[in-house]
Amino acid sequence: MPPHDPPRTGIPRGKRPPQGDSVVERSFALLGVFTTHRRSLGLGELSRLTGIPKSSVLRLARTLVGLGVLERTGDGDFVIGLRLWEIASLAPQMQGLRAVAMPYMEDLGLVTRQHVLLAVRDGDDALLVERLSAHAANPILYRVGGRLPLHSTGVGQVLLAFAGFEERNAYLARSWRTEPEGVPIDARDLRRTLTAVRRDGYATVVRPRPGPLVSVAAPITGADEAVVAALSVVVPAGDDVRAIVPAVRAAARAVSRGLGSSGVDAARPVA
Repeated sequence: MPPHDPPRTGIPRGKRPPQGDSVVERSFALLGVFTTHRRSLGLGELSRLTGIPKSSVLRLARTLVGLGVLERTGDGDFVIGLRLWEIASLAPQMQGLRAVAMPYMEDLGLVTRQHVLLAVRDGDDALLVERLSAHAANPILYRVGGRLPLHSTGVGQVLLAFAGFEERNAYLARSWRTEPEGVPIDARDLRRTLTAVRRDGYATVVRPRPGPLVSVAAPITGADEAVVAALSVVVPAGDDVRAIVPAVRAAARAVSRGLGSSGVDAARPVA
């Protein structure tokens, strides 16, 4: 099950930045072109991907390096710096959700000896907040901070199923494909699947790549009973899913109770 990293370019390719773009906007355009598959970028690549002239890219990049937001590799390329990760880790919404969920994720990890995922919705994607993986677990391509498609992952289907009616319909009105297989998804089939997820309180998704895997996911609710996150276990296909479903649902309910009783302002889905 691969991560979903849509291309993010703040400025149309091949165009100069519009007059009046602030330094902050251009800096975020620069940072936004780094992805899972583009972790290290040279000056020319940064200019091409953002549409910002090389001279401006160099000035911005040098400033960001000085602040620790970017770092320079031995061959002169740029990579994301630790300072950016340090700042991002201070987001109170993620901290509260992770703090409550981690003990239950660890329990699930000990029981299943596979992968345990925690995700929130961010627009048309699921954003992976935390992942615990056993040493002997089957390989998967998810990474913390990575984006997963809503329509073809366990956590994604849970978050989509419990999204608002209008948001869900708007999503279903568009054309989607499985990734990386590229198989078109029938909106009617997906709608029936989401109805079953809301009815049963969990999602089960079988995927063939990178190996035959099954994802079992359940919703996590906040203090106001709205779904704010999804918890899942990813196991090899052939494992007894019937035994895993109760454990995942119980852990998700325990996290929900923890969020409610602690008054944590958990991550809100971003429409």
